[in-house]
Amino acid sequence: MKTYYDLQQYLKRFGTFIYIGDRVAELELMEAEIREIHRMQMMDTKDYQMAILLIRQQLSLELEKQKKIDKKR
Repeated sequence: MKTYYDLQQYLKRFGTFIYIGDRVAELELMEAEIREIHRMQMMDTKDYQMAILLIRQQLSLELEKQKKIDKKR
């Protein structure tokens, strides 16, 4: 799992399709789903750590984008 797309594809294997239109909210839901999958021992720890890291990186990028947009207003 190396990209946001990879994460989406991974979640689809469990029947989880997340699209809200708000990227930050989508990332938060993805994190909750990943945590639940790991808690149920359907995901190994290495994949779990990589997924959480990827989500946090994407979340950071999105929040930076929003800050830049807010500064321009």
